[in-house]
Amino acid sequence: QVQLVESGGGLVQAGGSLRLSCAASGRTFSSYAMGWFRQAPGKEREFIAAISWIGDSTYYGDFVKGRFTISRDNPKNTLYLQMNSLKPTDTAVYYCAATPDGSDTVDHLSDSDEYDYWGQGTQVTVSS
Repeated sequence: QVQLVESGGGLVQAGGSLRLSCAASGRTFSSYAMGWFRQAPGKEREFIAAISWIGDSTYYGDFVKGRFTISRDNPKNTLYLQMNSLKPTDTAVYYCAATPDGSDTVDHLSDSDEYDYWGQGTQVTVSS
């Protein structure tokens, strides 16, 4: 198993930036492909981005449009999500997730059902 803990959320004005982190412990972090999702009140969980186990392949949800960047630091057992040009519609709880997928590509990892492990989430609120 792997345990995931998100951090870095908070309140930010529209147009601002935040960097979320997801610290992993337990099984070898580099064995897992990782993803970021978010869920706003009253809405379904939404895919943001995925990254391969080695970090050389990424895939993004359509709404990202270059504003968000997923990355990972395997020696530090940490996943990141850099978010720029934030909008009020980005307000949500943000979750990281892990799946023991060793594929070279991650465009098949946009469904939350593909992931086995989840963090508790971190709240991001963007004010107008």
